[in-house]
Amino acid sequence: MKRVWVLTAVVVVLLAAATAGALLAWPDGALAGSPSGLAQLSLPGFAGKVESVQVTDPSGKAVPVELRDGTIVPRIRITPGQRLTVRASIQRPGWIGWLVGHSVERTTTVVAPAAHIRSTLLSPKDGSVVTVRFAEPVSRVAVGHRGKRIWGGATAVSLGVVASGQASAGTTTVAAAPRPWEKLPAPVRVSWFVAGAPMRVVSEPASGGRLLPHGAVTLTFAQPVSEVLGSRLPQLVPAARGRWEQVDPHTLSFQPTGFGFGLGGTQRLRLPGQVLSWKVPPGSTLRLQQLLGRLGYLPVRWIPAGGDSPSNPVAETDAAVSPPSGSFTWRYPQVPVSLRTLWKPGHWNVVTQGAVMRFEDVHGMSTDGVAGPQVWRALLRDDLTGRRYDRGYSYVFVHETIPQSMSLWVSGRVTVTSPGNTGIASAPTAPGTWPVFEHIPVGTMSGTNPDGSHYHDPGIRWISYFHGGDALHEFPRASFGTPQSLGCVELPEAAAAQIWPYTPIGTLVTIES
Repeated sequence: MKRVWVLTAVVVVLLAAATAGALLAWPDGALAGSPSGLAQLSLPGFAGKVESVQVTDPSGKAVPVELRDGTIVPRIRITPGQRLTVRASIQRPGWIGWLVGHSVERTTTVVAPAAHIRSTLLSPKDGSVVTVRFAEPVSRVAVGHRGKRIWGGATAVSLGVVASGQASAGTTTVAAAPRPWEKLPAPVRVSWFVAGAPMRVVSEPASGGRLLPHGAVTLTFAQPVSEVLGSRLPQLVPAARGRWEQVDPHTLSFQPTGFGFGLGGTQRLRLPGQVLSWKVPPGSTLRLQQLLGRLGYLPVRWIPAGGDSPSNPVAETDAAVSPPSGSFTWRYPQVPVSLRTLWKPGHWNVVTQGAVMRFEDVHGMSTDGVAGPQVWRALLRDDLTGRRYDRGYSYVFVHETIPQSMSLWVSGRVTVTSPGNTGIASAPTAPGTWPVFEHIPVGTMSGTNPDGSHYHDPGIRWISYFHGGDALHEFPRASFGTPQSLGCVELPEAAAAQIWPYTPIGTLVTIES
């Protein structure tokens, strides 16, 4: 009986040892790095079969993948350098599952490979192809805006430039990914200088090109920045708010702040012995009209579709280039037909020109009617601060049919109507619509008569010049209502004095038959 118990104990021990051995030695499969995929799943013949493969990002979000001959390949683009968790569930054969377990899970963490450029400052030989080199093979590359797939991978990629002539120095951006299933990362700036070439600094964007209002300006020097500039910084003309940052020993970058570089202007940058320049795109005519309408300089008002206004300088500048949607409505009733026909949203017209001149005059600028950088900056600032023009809108229209007359329309109604005199046949008043460009209470008017003689009339009152030497003004005549002037619109003194306060610079004057 004792021998039976001993034999039973031995059998139990042997079975326990066999079970332990099976648990320790049975092939389970393994996860490891892959030269082409995200990971490699090795599965020996007796290990069983793959039940599932799951890949998740750090937030726990699932990343779709597929298994190709043991290689785990993402089905979407992965960002280089992204850390991912890979889990593989393996189902063991049923005949061994009772002993070693029906399934096993293998987990590993992988990092999507990233490309590393060996040098971002290149020194190619004159006449050679400019080439960027990587520390490891890459499968996808974008040079500037040109992307391409590199089958089989490569550690050296041509930038598509021969280093000679005007291309003896230059800069571009390069983005590369080691695997074809990876996203291209943020581009890296690469610059080159041929030894002895006269050009010793390159910029992005290139000098002479286009510069966005809030676009960064990056300068790369052939020598270290400290050797070229010392403790000084490049000078921006006109000055612009922003900050300079030294990216690396050879590279400086300027990021504008506030309203950025002046819309529609030329931005220059002075360096020792060299000046770089760029054109800044202008704001759109539609946005110009939107702002002038909202600020009260037009006979129309503008209402944004969303009801919201830009709340900071960057948003204001962005809206100037890409106008938001909205609608225009007439601000006043009984708008003269001649004024209505002049207004065209989204198109430059004399109504817009007059409003710009009025805005310039209010802000103490030169009244040229051109929406340049200074006008745009003031417009954007007024819109942010809510500075409105509240003096109404006035418009003058002159009828040349006899009896000739002048009418003043102010904010919805005709307030003054008076007989007037326009130009004689040999010196007619130019037909059309013109903005007042000079507004003086008294002055001397002189010129040449049609017969060649000269006139010199001092003490003329209430003058508003609107086209060349043509003006609204008082003039002592025995009668009014017929052509008698040399191009001007002559008015009785009382009427001229009454309308003069309502014809500041920018006021439109229409001469019609």
